[in-house]
Amino acid sequence: MTEQTAGTNNIAGLREEVREPVRFLLTRLQEDLGDELLSLCVVGSAVTSDFHPKRSDINTVLVVERRSQRLLQLLAGYGMSMGKRKLRAPLLMTAEYIEQSIDVFGVEFLDFQLNHAVVYGSDPFSDLNFHKRDIRLQCERQLKAALINLRQGYIRALGKPKIVAGLLLDCVSELTVLLRTLLWMADVDRPHETQSTLEAAAKTFEFDAQKIAPLMKLKQEHARPQVDQVENLFEQIYQVVDHLARKVDQIGEGS
Repeated sequence: MTEQTAGTNNIAGLREEVREPVRFLLTRLQEDLGDELLSLCVVGSAVTSDFHPKRSDINTVLVVERRSQRLLQLLAGYGMSMGKRKLRAPLLMTAEYIEQSIDVFGVEFLDFQLNHAVVYGSDPFSDLNFHKRDIRLQCERQLKAALINLRQGYIRALGKPKIVAGLLLDCVSELTVLLRTLLWMADVDRPHETQSTLEAAAKTFEFDAQKIAPLMKLKQEHARPQVDQVENLFEQIYQVVDHLARKVDQIGEGS
């Protein structure tokens, strides 16, 4: 991990709506963990212009010396206080876990590396290196799993629009991160924001951005599609995911 001055507190660099909740969390962690706390990072939309003060949650990654049952109990005790501040439960990791998981969670760590702000301690992501063969395999697995989830989810839902709508929103949420990862594999600069990512990916991988743009907008707004839109939206997102699952075999080979 990249070292910073011990005790560095970079909360002032966050957007105004995020500062107080993160300051609350960091203060509690410093009081309860002391030297066991290695770093705290804000990740995801809270460090991009995708963030919406009323609708978006604040996601963090907490890196500690070691995992313990006591630590899990402490974090569980923060639950209600964090919920009031729109703080999601921190992703709890150790430096060893990160190093040993790059080959299996490369998609997620790549996205953290792009969109994160260190508010305390050392930077756990800046020096990570990834192999395209590992990333390609994970992307292929997740895209093909998404196709299975869409097919089987539709059948389990008996085609009921309200249930299928939830399935589509879950899928498009995962797809945003995968699109950024595919751009990285194709050696194309990755935008930080969702809309720019969609536009860059559609151009690079030759698909119609408008097939999934409405769902991405609904996801950002925490809204659901109208009942009479669901069938069409299902077919459109299925086509895009299927197209990307085929494309992923053509990029990153030999790397």
